[in-house]
Amino acid sequence: MKLDIQSTLIPGTVMDKAKMGNVTGLEFLNKIFYITDGIMLSQIREICGIDGTTLQNWTKRGWVANAKSKRYDKNQLARILIINMMRDSMQLDRISKVLTYVNGRTSDENDDIIPESELYDYLCRIIDRLIKEDIPQEADNLSDLIKRVLVSYEERMAGAAKRLEKACGIIIMTYYAALVHQKANNMFDEVFSR
Repeated sequence: MKLDIQSTLIPGTVMDKAKMGNVTGLEFLNKIFYITDGIMLSQIREICGIDGTTLQNWTKRGWVANAKSKRYDKNQLARILIINMMRDSMQLDRISKVLTYVNGRTSDENDDIIPESELYDYLCRIIDRLIKEDIPQEADNLSDLIKRVLVSYEERMAGAAKRLEKACGIIIMTYYAALVHQKANNMFDEVFSR
């Protein structure tokens, strides 16, 4: 069964892919950070559609590292985008556990198995391949696709690749669940708004 579930938005943002030249992942992040090495909270709000209070709450809880001189870097934005991709269909404390499983504490980059910007890039590549390859959304096929996309990943510590595969599976399924939920709501509105 093909549900034809996809989004015209760059994952985790309110920005239209087509208007951004159909870039996602690291290419999108590099466009944002082309001129600067840090962006302000107001710019993140425009990119993600999240209010400032929510972002400050995520920082206060340790889900996102503190801004340096009121500026967020590429990895911090990528982490915010990943959280935003998942938050419509998973509790925030569970999202935090998944991201901690991948990269430990936000305050210590030494325990990271991958920079968040690279993680975001892998996730976007998986999502793009899911859409382009018309793969039935079954867990076994998703697992195979994740392994193919992550083939270039080089472990920083033993077992990191397996952890990354598992986390990507959770994140992609959560993101996809949010898209399914959104499509169901759109169908409901179409039927009952008449």
